[in-house]
Amino acid sequence: MLHLHRSSYALGVNRAGFLVNRYWGARLPTESIPDAADSEGWASFNGPGQLLPEEYPAWGSGLSYVEPCLKATFADGVRALDLRVVGAEVNGERELIIQLRDNHYPLRVSLLYRAHPTHDLIERSVTIHNDGDTPVRLERAFSAQWHPPAGHSYRLSHLTGRWLDEWHIRRDRLPHGTTRLESRRIMTGHQHSSWFALDDGGAGEETGEVWFGALAWSGSWALTAEVTDFESQMTRVSLGVNDWDFAWQVPPGDTFTTPATIAGWTDGGFGAASRALHDHIREDVLPHGVTSHNVLYNSWEATLFDVDEPGQTALAEIAADLGVELFVMDDGWFKGRHHDRAGLGDWSPDTAKFPHGLKPLIDRVNALGMGFGIWVEPEMVNPDSDLYRAHPDWVIHFPNRERTTARNQLMLNMAREEVQDYTIQWLDALLGNHKISFVKWDANRNVSEPGGWYGEEARELWVRYTQGVYRVFETIRARHPHVVFQSCSGGGGRADLGILRHADQIWVSDNTEPAARLGIQEGFSQVFPASVMEAWVTDAGTLSLDFRFAVSMCGALGIGANLLKWSDEERRKAKAWVALYKQIRDVVQLGDQYRLLPAQGQGYSAVQYMAKDASEGVLFVFRTHLAEPATFPTLYLRGMKDDARYTIEGLDGARSGAAWMRAGLQVPLKSEIVWTHGTMEYRIGDFTAAVRRIARVPG
Repeated sequence: MLHLHRSSYALGVNRAGFLVNRYWGARLPTESIPDAADSEGWASFNGPGQLLPEEYPAWGSGLSYVEPCLKATFADGVRALDLRVVGAEVNGERELIIQLRDNHYPLRVSLLYRAHPTHDLIERSVTIHNDGDTPVRLERAFSAQWHPPAGHSYRLSHLTGRWLDEWHIRRDRLPHGTTRLESRRIMTGHQHSSWFALDDGGAGEETGEVWFGALAWSGSWALTAEVTDFESQMTRVSLGVNDWDFAWQVPPGDTFTTPATIAGWTDGGFGAASRALHDHIREDVLPHGVTSHNVLYNSWEATLFDVDEPGQTALAEIAADLGVELFVMDDGWFKGRHHDRAGLGDWSPDTAKFPHGLKPLIDRVNALGMGFGIWVEPEMVNPDSDLYRAHPDWVIHFPNRERTTARNQLMLNMAREEVQDYTIQWLDALLGNHKISFVKWDANRNVSEPGGWYGEEARELWVRYTQGVYRVFETIRARHPHVVFQSCSGGGGRADLGILRHADQIWVSDNTEPAARLGIQEGFSQVFPASVMEAWVTDAGTLSLDFRFAVSMCGALGIGANLLKWSDEERRKAKAWVALYKQIRDVVQLGDQYRLLPAQGQGYSAVQYMAKDASEGVLFVFRTHLAEPATFPTLYLRGMKDDARYTIEGLDGARSGAAWMRAGLQVPLKSEIVWTHGTMEYRIGDFTAAVRRIARVPG
């Protein structure tokens, strides 16, 4: 039994010895929790597994045809498991470990449940122990199966996309049978996010019951959502390492531990579910915890590969004048890097571009009052590089097959310890020899020819690769704890709770066009807080600088435009926006987020951020396209104290929090008709924005 702040999660052993879910939902007294369910199955075609909500079903036990969490083969060829509870232990007030054991073979499974009471979240993972003297081959090892209450037809919310077009929110009624979402790319992927939410179809942004969860893993993953064909309409959601092309040999006396999955329940709709994950990520996951991030400038769009000391210095001087706090030099700084066809793998400064090394540039950036950051792509190599010429066997490949390049590069095999050691060596030297406070870690392709791990089981590559990436992060972070890492994979291709244990920020998408970013950022916020979301003002598109800044100020603000081409007026505006952002930064990055009106598919949207103590906030309103005459919806604010009084910038007078939240307000972003010397000029109001500060009146 796990009692959280507002919810309860209960499991138990039934008379047949199966570990089953008893309850997951609103907090109940212990005596009100239902008993562990029993079943003898249905007719001769379905065993108990079809009707019981098993916490961790294994394949092969009787007439069980449901999606299992665990599938294994023993040394004698037997592929069936029969797991029964043999013990349980409680560690403190937050951890429960339940031990399952096969009824014949020396295989033991430890189910870990860790409560996060304040956030109403439960973390689960599994360790599989081989207590015998022969190896066991795992063919599926999911992290958990989650069971919302039976008897409902659920709607599945998930996130889909592609490169440049990520984070679309989909809400689909689950059909009977199995729905599968996954990545087979050795990374999290742009196509789906390893997050889910379930509701009965009636939940809204701030109302209704929602069951939700996410996987903390940065490699290939799978989610299965199964609806059984019985009247109870039992729904089961499993999350874990993708079992496609996966296998793992567990030697005698060894273990395999799954990544964690975390889930929760709320009756406050999708917004409350997001805020629970936001708080958990900031407080329990991120390396540097609850902290806001600097306004940064990134030089990529200004220079591409044409990087040198004078050019970067010129950009840094302009950026500093705008109020930028962190200058990040992107791709093109290292040996032989004049285009994307060469240089990856040779991580020393190009002597033609930086004849005196990086130190003079870094010193100048620091003298301007900014920290210095740098771009790297540690997992990749160009065939035209000294590293590849010396170690062609270090890339992921199949012998006797062509090595497919993407963006003119191959993937280093991070499953191999010598590749990890090489990466640690050059990263440690780069950070140890230079005053670098920020690293943008990029990965601009997915896997092909997935070979190169030639231990006892070649298909361990999928997991060992990600474990290798984690080992590099862990080692470098231990040696350089002050450095903030950004996770980038062509934008949002590696965005998950696993990478956030190592990187404090995520590059959300390579699409920086501001109208598109509104929807991208909304989808991203379903899972991740604003402090994690890097959002840049760039030269993409033709919309006004004011609109671009307003969009990017909804996250961790950055600038990626070519500052050399900005006019004096544009620089003046940018300086004012940066100054305003610094005033509201902590509210945006560390406060509670409320999606008042959706951006995806709508021409008028609004998002609000409120400080945790409800003392201040900021309201962002965006108009992308509304047909004239435009009708502006009422905005009902959130997160205020009912009996406190608040002012909103641009509106006369103070009102109670209750009034702002229940009577609401309107923020018209209107078109104008202007007469000039007898001629009518029509100024369209589309692609305009308003940023309004909220302040609680003292007393």
